Amino acid sequence: MLPLDTALNDLLNQLSSTLPDAPGLRVFESSFALNDSFDALTWLSSQSAYPQFYWQQRSGSEEAAVLGKAVAFTSLEDAQKFIRQYPDEDIRVWGLNEFDPSRSSLILPRLEWRRNGEDAALRLTLFSENSLRSDSEFAKAYIAALKCAKPLPPLQSKMIREEHRPDKEEWCRLIKLATDTISNGKLNKTVLARATDLHFEKPINPASMLNESRKQNLHCYHFYMAFDPDSAFLGSSPERLWQRIGKSLQTEALAGTVANHNDDQEALRLGRWLMSDDKNQRENMLVVKDICQRLEAECEKLEVLPEHILRLRKVQHLRRQIQTSLHKADDTICLYQLQPTAAVAGLPRNAAREFIAEYEPFTREWYAGSAGYLSLKQSEFCVSLRSAKISGNVVRLYAGAGIVPGSDPEAEWIEINNKAAGLKTLLQPEHK
Repeated sequence: MLPLDTALNDLLNQLSSTLPDAPGLRVFESSFALNDSFDALTWLSSQSAYPQFYWQQRSGSEEAAVLGKAVAFTSLEDAQKFIRQYPDEDIRVWGLNEFDPSRSSLILPRLEWRRNGEDAALRLTLFSENSLRSDSEFAKAYIAALKCAKPLPPLQSKMIREEHRPDKEEWCRLIKLATDTISNGKLNKTVLARATDLHFEKPINPASMLNESRKQNLHCYHFYMAFDPDSAFLGSSPERLWQRIGKSLQTEALAGTVANHNDDQEALRLGRWLMSDDKNQRENMLVVKDICQRLEAECEKLEVLPEHILRLRKVQHLRRQIQTSLHKADDTICLYQLQPTAAVAGLPRNAAREFIAEYEPFTREWYAGSAGYLSLKQSEFCVSLRSAKISGNVVRLYAGAGIVPGSDPEAEWIEINNKAAGLKTLLQPEHK
């Protein structure tokens, strides 16, 4: 018997016990034997139930696949309030926060497969405002409707057109407008983004796209949320928004970009240039200072570690890690103080957000928000960069660039092309 079937049978056996005809929350768990035949993303995308959420920590040590919802939340604040009602249960709420942090799509899942290192478990959550006994019957039917994993389809669809919003001419105009606004003292920095719609002959399978990204875009968080059979949001992001374990907090400033190169010596030369470039160093330090200022009232002394280069498949970034201890373990504080960071919005934050809302020719929605989980014990969210929104046969890619004094429109256009290439090249025939 496969490990998944064993775990599901164990959960069904646990459900056979008599449950009260009363409201409440109950979690059942079964250990899961790891082997090479089980891939959580493949299993998840084979199901006909929604929503579906997949998340892998950038070190690869933690991974989760969650299916369905016991409870849904439209804000992280509401999710945190719910979790605090059940301090004896190790429940995690998973999902996405929009660029506007007041809006979320978060779920306490019906089924949750969770791996930490070599330990894995399958968890089933019951929740009812009326009757746990009735919900247990629903859960049994839910398990019975699960499907066997089937291989992910290949990414085989011809692209028929590509549309940039803004196009290059409009992009150059926006960069000029942004640098003029900065020169006038109304902004210190803004981050402008581009949405690129790729139209294909046939629908693109979101899980197949993320699977290819997992193979090629290393040292990244990988996330995927399928809202229904026709729409999903996914990405492979290098940037941590925050990780909280108890009151210990880690975050980072990831700002400053140069191209990567297949030749290690050339990549090293480019990385050294990035470390010494005044524009990129200023951009990174603006983010560091903003993070420290926003957190200083909520925590003990902040420690900023020395800068280093993060080398990815298509680009290299300048990164400074920041760590501290919070006065209290509160993920709502983490979200609202850190998102959006100056790395994805600008400074001052409100003025930058107003500039973006007025001049960017598309709505960011989930782009430059965050993806991950929260619980009483710990939480972790990545910034939802290097991301794509899939709607049938249309794939929307996002990429942004930090605009500071001296930013050159042509150079910034090249930068966003390099950033978007991390996902775009997965869909091109020569990369099949």
